[in-house]
Amino acid sequence: MKKLFISQPMKDKTNDEIERERERAIREATEYIGEPVEIIDSFFKDAPHDAKPLWFLAESIRLMADADLVYFAKGWKDARGCMIERECAVQYGVPILEPDY
Repeated sequence: MKKLFISQPMKDKTNDEIERERERAIREATEYIGEPVEIIDSFFKDAPHDAKPLWFLAESIRLMADADLVYFAKGWKDARGCMIERECAVQYGVPILEPDY
């Protein structure tokens, strides 16, 4: 089973909005590779209350190291963390899935 990392903008979104986008990513990645995927959980609901944006990015990149595929959700080009995650995926050869919106 392939491991899926989801890169998505989260700023100013509710947990429900984030979860809905993740569900879409899982469906589309499953269709793309033709088999179920294992999700790398990068939605830090229990992050330290004083965590800074760089903390979230560092944790995300650490988790992405185990990914077989990275899905970039709508709006990734406007989120600096997603842009950095994209560059990491490109530079380290992790396959990318970016749906047409």
